[in-house]
Amino acid sequence: MPHSLRSVIPRARRAKAALLASAVSGCLIAASAPAPAVPLGLGDPLFPTLGNPGYDVRSYDLAFTYSGSNDKPLSAVTTIRARATERLERINLDFTHGTVQSVDVNGTPAAFTGAGEDLVITPEVPLPRGGALRITVRHTSDPRPATGTEGGWVRTEDGLAMANQADAAHLVFPCNDHPSDKAMFTFRVTAPDGYTVVANGVPAGTEHTGRGTTWTYRTKHPMATELAQVSIGRSAVLHRRGPHGLPVRDVVPAEDRALLEPWLAKTPQQIAWLEKKVGPFPFEAYGLLIARAQTGFELETQTLSLFEKGVFTQPAYPAWYVESLMVHELSHQWFGDSVSPRTWSDLWLNEGHATWYESLYAEETAQRPMETRMKAAYGLSDRWRATGGPPAAPRPPKPGRKISLFRPSVYDGAALVLYALRQEIGAPAFERLERAWVAVHRDGTATTADFRRLASGIAGRDLSGFFRAWLYGEKTPPMPGHPDWKSDPPQASETAR
Repeated sequence: MPHSLRSVIPRARRAKAALLASAVSGCLIAASAPAPAVPLGLGDPLFPTLGNPGYDVRSYDLAFTYSGSNDKPLSAVTTIRARATERLERINLDFTHGTVQSVDVNGTPAAFTGAGEDLVITPEVPLPRGGALRITVRHTSDPRPATGTEGGWVRTEDGLAMANQADAAHLVFPCNDHPSDKAMFTFRVTAPDGYTVVANGVPAGTEHTGRGTTWTYRTKHPMATELAQVSIGRSAVLHRRGPHGLPVRDVVPAEDRALLEPWLAKTPQQIAWLEKKVGPFPFEAYGLLIARAQTGFELETQTLSLFEKGVFTQPAYPAWYVESLMVHELSHQWFGDSVSPRTWSDLWLNEGHATWYESLYAEETAQRPMETRMKAAYGLSDRWRATGGPPAAPRPPKPGRKISLFRPSVYDGAALVLYALRQEIGAPAFERLERAWVAVHRDGTATTADFRRLASGIAGRDLSGFFRAWLYGEKTPPMPGHPDWKSDPPQASETAR
């Protein structure tokens, strides 16, 4: 416990706090409580214990100290400001894969214990509904992979980055780890000299200390926990301007800046292309974080999308394909980041739209017809629905494999829904819908029902039947305008899954 904390804790409370510093299961610190603590959740259809009721987070202040070794835990302090939405005798936060040293609630030490993947906090006195909360957790954050989990810190060749989707932010810091509770973020990261730190948002200063340099970043728009990003590495930060003077900053391994520059130079034009389709870029900055790591995916972390270096250096990937991937993650800044899903079953709104604009960009810039891709997707759609569920009713991910939620049915299968919708209501109405969707729900969360209502309003007729069949049906409906399109029936092994 830091000396500065001890100096403000009465002696009796210091003794109590010291008793709370015993680790359980190498993970959380346990403390006695009046009744057994239990993990809670928001009742998400796919992740029932993810997120927590009883409060609304307004902001996170995350402080990490990196030693220079990415296989050792970072020391960390997480400060959460929130408002109680009900009377709280306990506060549950999502957190695991770290050791908690102390917890304060509104400046007073609080008892705490672990329950499942929750950190359960018991303040000295119950908190009234509507009351302000300031929760400070002093803990470690372990970058080494946790058994049976995936995501969180990504160890790169020269440091660390984050990949918190779908529910891995709580492997890094205590939080309300659900996209429905967006908040503002401040990052303060201390790293040894020679390292560069970049995080979501915009720079808010650096401070040189005896331990190295502390880098501070702040978001200007609320963000879901799964979109948090911190890069620590021997990196170069490249700056350029996008449309309307938008700051574009890319973070790349310093040795690779010349190699990657031709790709990075394409981003301003891609932003301009998307602005013509859906409206102004929704955030304060954008750029790519290119990491020397093998993740198997790219990730739309807010204002700073994560890419593997290999995407840009593998000769097997044609240029049009790489550029379409860049547009896919860029599209998410509107669809998924600015407008976030209310539940994880609404994921199709994120991935379907990103796949749609990825495909449209390839059609308009590389002569890769969208109709060809959609016809192929239609042929596979019944098989995707059999194995992964319909686009808006995906099956739960496999245990310990949360990333398995990201199946073809929520990518090309969901883009196919958007293609059918454009066929159904016409291109002009569809384009008005897209612009309205990101404008009406900017900086918020939205559901499939919200999208259906907005689409029906713009089309001037009730589209409930259309969406019910396309989003929830076991079989793919006939494609408007293409009665000849056929979907291959699933094989017996697929229907049995």
